[in-house]
Amino acid sequence: MSGSGAPGPGAAPCRFAHYFVLCGIDAESGLEPDELAGENFDQSPLRRTFKSKVLAHYPQNIEWNPFDQDAVNMLCMPKGLSFRTQSDNRDPQLHSFIITREDGSRTYGFVLTFYEEVTSKQICTAMQTLYQMHYAEQYSSVCASSSCSMDSLASSIDEGDATSLAKLQRYNSYDISRDTLYVSKCICLITPLPFMQACKKFLIQLYKAVTSQQPPPLPLESYIHNILYEVPLPPPGRSLKFYGVYEPIICQRPGPNELPLSDYPLREVFELLGLENLVQVFTCVLLEMQILLYSQDYQRLMTVAEGITTLLFPFQWQHVYVPILPASLLHFLDAPVPYLMGLQSKEGTDRSKLELPQEANLCFVDIDNHFIELPEEFPQFPNKLEFIQEISEVLLQFGIPPEGNLHCSDSATKLKNLVLSDLVNDKKNGNIPSNALNMYELLKGNETIARLQALAKRTGVTMEKMTITAPLTEKEKDGKLPCEEMELRDYKLNVQLREVFANRFTQMFADYEAFVIQAAPDMESWLTNREQMQNFDKASFLSDQPEPYLPFLSHFIETQMFATFIDNKIISQWEEKDPFLRVFDSRIEKIKLYNVRAPALRTSNYQKCSTLKEAAQSIEQRLMKIDHTAIHPHLLDMKIGQGKYEQGFFPKLQSDVLATGPTNNNRWASRSTTTQRRKDRLRQHSEHIGLDNDLREKYMQEARSLGKNLRQPKLSDLSPAVIAQTNWKFVEGLLKECRVKTKRMLVEKMGHEAVELGHGEANITGLEENTLIASLCDLLERIWSHGLQVKQVGNWKLWASYHYCNFVLTTCIFSIIVAIGTERRKSDTGITLPTLRVSLIQDMRHVQNMSEIKTDVGRARAWIRLSLEKKLLSQHLKQLLSNQALARKLYKRYAFLRCEEEREQFLYHLLSLNAVDYFCFTSVFTTIMIPYRSVIIPIKKLSNAITTSNPWICVSGELGDTGVMQIPKNHLEMTFECQNLGKLTTVQIGHDNSGLLAKWLVDCVMVRNEITGHTYKFPCGRWLGKGVDDGSLERILIGELVSSTSDEELGKQCRTPPQQKSPTTARRLSITSLTGKNTKPNAGQIQEGIGEAVNNIVKHFHKPEKERGSLTILLCGENGLVAALEQVFHHGFKSARIFHKNVFIWDFIEKAVAYFETSDQIGDNEEALLLQRSSCKTFCHYVNAINTAPRNIGKDGKFQILVCLGTRDHLLSQWIPLLAECPPITRMYEENALLRDRMTVNSLIRVLQTLQDFNIILEGSLIKGVDV
Repeated sequence: MSGSGAPGPGAAPCRFAHYFVLCGIDAESGLEPDELAGENFDQSPLRRTFKSKVLAHYPQNIEWNPFDQDAVNMLCMPKGLSFRTQSDNRDPQLHSFIITREDGSRTYGFVLTFYEEVTSKQICTAMQTLYQMHYAEQYSSVCASSSCSMDSLASSIDEGDATSLAKLQRYNSYDISRDTLYVSKCICLITPLPFMQACKKFLIQLYKAVTSQQPPPLPLESYIHNILYEVPLPPPGRSLKFYGVYEPIICQRPGPNELPLSDYPLREVFELLGLENLVQVFTCVLLEMQILLYSQDYQRLMTVAEGITTLLFPFQWQHVYVPILPASLLHFLDAPVPYLMGLQSKEGTDRSKLELPQEANLCFVDIDNHFIELPEEFPQFPNKLEFIQEISEVLLQFGIPPEGNLHCSDSATKLKNLVLSDLVNDKKNGNIPSNALNMYELLKGNETIARLQALAKRTGVTMEKMTITAPLTEKEKDGKLPCEEMELRDYKLNVQLREVFANRFTQMFADYEAFVIQAAPDMESWLTNREQMQNFDKASFLSDQPEPYLPFLSHFIETQMFATFIDNKIISQWEEKDPFLRVFDSRIEKIKLYNVRAPALRTSNYQKCSTLKEAAQSIEQRLMKIDHTAIHPHLLDMKIGQGKYEQGFFPKLQSDVLATGPTNNNRWASRSTTTQRRKDRLRQHSEHIGLDNDLREKYMQEARSLGKNLRQPKLSDLSPAVIAQTNWKFVEGLLKECRVKTKRMLVEKMGHEAVELGHGEANITGLEENTLIASLCDLLERIWSHGLQVKQVGNWKLWASYHYCNFVLTTCIFSIIVAIGTERRKSDTGITLPTLRVSLIQDMRHVQNMSEIKTDVGRARAWIRLSLEKKLLSQHLKQLLSNQALARKLYKRYAFLRCEEEREQFLYHLLSLNAVDYFCFTSVFTTIMIPYRSVIIPIKKLSNAITTSNPWICVSGELGDTGVMQIPKNHLEMTFECQNLGKLTTVQIGHDNSGLLAKWLVDCVMVRNEITGHTYKFPCGRWLGKGVDDGSLERILIGELVSSTSDEELGKQCRTPPQQKSPTTARRLSITSLTGKNTKPNAGQIQEGIGEAVNNIVKHFHKPEKERGSLTILLCGENGLVAALEQVFHHGFKSARIFHKNVFIWDFIEKAVAYFETSDQIGDNEEALLLQRSSCKTFCHYVNAINTAPRNIGKDGKFQILVCLGTRDHLLSQWIPLLAECPPITRMYEENALLRDRMTVNSLIRVLQTLQDFNIILEGSLIKGVDV
């Protein structure tokens, strides 16, 4: 046929509408119950749902947008067919839907559902039969028991009422002899772009033509043919007028540099949710949580979903998106992936009865009741208060209260449908009452219409007349202007609100391009290695952001929508820019022109949107001045006698005239053909860039779906095989996500630890690490809830499953406890820490006792953090999953946890995290009380195991200290409880030197956190007591984390070494008795040690404040500054013993002080002399303060305090030359000593001066009691 080829492939993409669809009851197949809709057969037949069918669609198919009959039928009538009688409400309802294909492309549908009288006697008889069967069942149940529940309307009947059956029959009854039966039917337009207002007007006019007493001016085929084949899409930046049955319809399309088209009124979204709620839901969507919208009204679901996703610009929702979830797809709520879905609530059903598999990461939005439930842990949107204030100002300009306006529409939504308020009962624009939609004669004397008519005359508005009957002409004249005004206000409000949201992202990501990593030389290599490549420098980006933004941004840059945005940016090197990206980049360029200095963009100062007026004007201009007018509807070459008009019935359309377009190529068709030819050339070019097209497409899909588990559920095929395949995709996706997450956590954590050892650059921050762990918690929650038997278990959560498993685990854990108990008794005979038993239940009890955590989700996440820190996460989960019978009882067959191979791989990935040390529990729960156990280990061969004096201990960590605690006499082990100390850093240990056996040689002190199992060793290797060693009665010991024995048992020797090791016994002993066997370092090694110690401190201060480790370890630990300076002072030190008495560095220091205090310095330069005197005075003051401190510190301990104070107050570089030039040095040091070499001393001074710029804060335990 010549006509069939006329529109051609070129014309099709430019059509305003792709398909016109008619859905309803199939008279031939009759009444078929819709089993997939899951309705209760206890309900009366009028309240049941029956299968609907696509009765007709035109054209039959479009090559580039194939017609998906099952999906369209399901979304046009999500609940199937509905039946009514003449006594029921039969007002028309309008809703829209969206079909998202697996590649992310979207098609929009706009549906008008109305009721048509059933003329088939076969169907009426079938309904009568169903009612007779229903009455019989109700009668038997009334006889059997005094209560029955037919449906929500009958639930209020008195249980013991003898006339209950009669009452039941009065509700929802159908009698073929007295009642007229009506059935739902719908007309639908499917379009490539969301022109909601235009499609709504067209469908309403079509419906009016069917219900009007007068037939339409032309057959309906003319109007449908016109919109399918003769109305083009408006070009970007232009407006278009086309014609419905009675009135012209105007639509507009934004220009290339404007925000993309959005026709859903944001006014309704803000009225339904309220501003505060909307911003919270918007934040949840940005962080890719699971969003479930809940309403009785399909159009409300669609309006809210589209409204919120529209505000995401320049980002786009990348996961499952089903704003209207058909009843047959309820199993998709089980999806362990981020989703945005809309679920229709049934009348009388409250939130508590809704069974959901998981709720830890769920944002539940009850639209009808103006209320939301938020996930427990999520950060607030940056500058939230100022942001809300700016949006409020825009809303108030349009008369919309920011708190929402739900109550104002209650009277207009008695039909439980928001769109109907626009359609038939809109109090804002004075449309006709809902009960008189087709009775235009009644409007002639209406006061509202008269007022509107007068208003139209005063404003001088002229209306284009059409050849229709008088009543409809009057309606057109009277109702058009206010409707246009309201529409224009909605358009202006839409664009201004979207500009405010877009401006926030433009300000927040103004410098994002500087952090995009363009690593690949060409697209082929980038696509091939996409998964291994890092595309965005997250750590640098975060370090460049204002502090208040970090909690939100650290989560957001981990989302798939941000990853896709960055991917699009990289791909734009080789391909045409994504439209969203192009508009966003142009806005950033514009901002940078106004703000010359880029750093101004990175402050947390709130900058309002300045383009509101400009954006509103561009829309107004397009709507006021029409750019294009489409061809008028006209008579077609139709067969006479077909499609006869009958009021109230949609006619059977002539398919032959609607199957094809016009034979002549009009101007927009030829223009689109040119565009298509250009696209074809581009496609051919891309096929020859050196990569096979199929392979390239495969890589592209994989690259863009990285991190996504399932883009969209398929609506067209719901066979068991397809559902099984979908669930298998979920399982594969979860496993892949687990692999990617654990790999990143492992690699980046190991990279961070490598930096502490001096290898390479860090690429993970504490904030980022915390984000990754929170993401892991979310993943485990989704894995645990996938395929759960919701109805058996109820409101199931990860934590609840642990409780449920307790009785099962007790048996298998008991054997572990017995084995460990034996081992513990054995270890008690020696002086060491008893082994901490591995117990899943014990860890749960620890978490349960944390009063700070109030919810099950919080407890589950605390338990995950604790298990990860203890390196037991994989082991604990394996234990939980070991009971197969319980797993079969709790989970459906397709559940992730019942797929054995995938489950083992999942546990293996989690096991790999044992290779690194996490403090994700200790660092987060900083206020909880924690039990600690300490053991003092003496060197028995050389001293007594127990001292007769009164020993004490004080344990310090990054978060605080315990204070001095007395150790019970004759005990070496003690337990104590205190608020979380964080990572332990120092232990002070001492005694009062009383009793006969006061001298005590301590090898080390061991302290263990009894919840996390982290054990710290504090090496000593020194005496405590007067008249021995350096005479110290107390020592400050620096801690190091000890790897657990379980690590060694599991073969985890590959773990990275700790940050810095503490002073070892060997080094301390070598300082005391330098005549020992230990080899002394040479001058070069000593100088290198000083340089390394100072360099570590410099690097410490160049990290972000939250990422710095312990400064105490860098000062006093092994390879720390104190140890390095000790080596300098010991080099060339004369005989260590004089008259059998130990000589220490501190003895040299005291002699130097004695010299400074008794002599007058002589110098040529008066200024230098004053400086020297000042330095000498300060030095003497510090040494005397240390000597007179109320502490029994030994001579080596005093030297340590002096170095720490000198470093803190930036005095070391002044003291070293004084000591190098004082006379006592010649008596106490050899000629070749480093301190007597002028060049070495000058070099040492220069190195120490590099610490002058840093504000060094010392831990309290290091300088306690010393007042300088």
